[in-house]
Amino acid sequence: MDMLKLAEEIIAGRRLTRQDDLQAFLTCDLHELCQGADKIRAACVGDHVDLCSIINGRSGKCPENCKFCAQSAHNHTECQSHPMLSTEEILAAARMNENEGVHRFSIVTAGRALTGKEFDAAIEAYKTMSKECNIELCASMGFLDEDQLRRLKEAGVTSYHHNIETSKRNFPNICTTHTYDMKIATLKLVKEIGMCACSGGIIGMGETWEDRLDMAISLAELGIDSIPLNALMPIPGTPLEHLERLTEADILRTVAFFRYINPEANIRLGAGRALLTNDGETAFRAGASATITGNMLTTTACATIRSDRNMLTDMGRDITPPYQVQ
Repeated sequence: MDMLKLAEEIIAGRRLTRQDDLQAFLTCDLHELCQGADKIRAACVGDHVDLCSIINGRSGKCPENCKFCAQSAHNHTECQSHPMLSTEEILAAARMNENEGVHRFSIVTAGRALTGKEFDAAIEAYKTMSKECNIELCASMGFLDEDQLRRLKEAGVTSYHHNIETSKRNFPNICTTHTYDMKIATLKLVKEIGMCACSGGIIGMGETWEDRLDMAISLAELGIDSIPLNALMPIPGTPLEHLERLTEADILRTVAFFRYINPEANIRLGAGRALLTNDGETAFRAGASATITGNMLTTTACATIRSDRNMLTDMGRDITPPYQVQ
């Protein structure tokens, strides 16, 4: 298959489905694939790069048994636990990120779902940030119900993050305390109430290439707006600690075909950027259009907000937050 020709077809309006032969993505020339993905990115998303940052609002002691996660109570890691942060702590972090030019800021919490007084505290924090900051607000708090999602939206949250992690086939190999279908139901609720849906997953967890293709198609079928792609960085104390890290070529191939299959979504780089040249510059030339920046959950990011801004500016990308546009 001619990947550059396929890229032009996608730019012209073609959309790939499960009925298409996607196997060519796995065997085609990587350079040509990345070149085509970058053309799609430029045409369908543009040169703007969306920067988001997160704060670990509640850490550790999660009852879910996700095999990759440092925060799961089932795993024996050195993750530090803490209860819900105060509004003052969260507001200070939001202001710092806004001052650094980050586009959006999210509270992320460990656990099946944030509920009760801790959820009320999160709502208060969002109301305060919405009033005192210009940065876009996002959330990632597990399996929330429709009422909770509406409360978040009313408090100023515009985007909700909820990773599907992998393919439906492979999901039981990664987690058994909740299901793939539960995740899909949550994402459909997010879309129904008019919030931006952010969902992706982790590659390098022992899945097949077909699982990665399936994840890309599933996200397209859901109409996901932002797709974070993480490369597993095996964490000591988790069941996946002995897995080999992915090669740069494998990560780039995945990023590129995700762009072909989801041409209008933000393909967002997450964990694993240390495996890429110049903290991900190669991926931004292979279809990526967004990134998580700053500190990530319980691990330290390889790049800083300022180094990301410098890299992207040198590439000619637009990193101006909407709130700075006159």
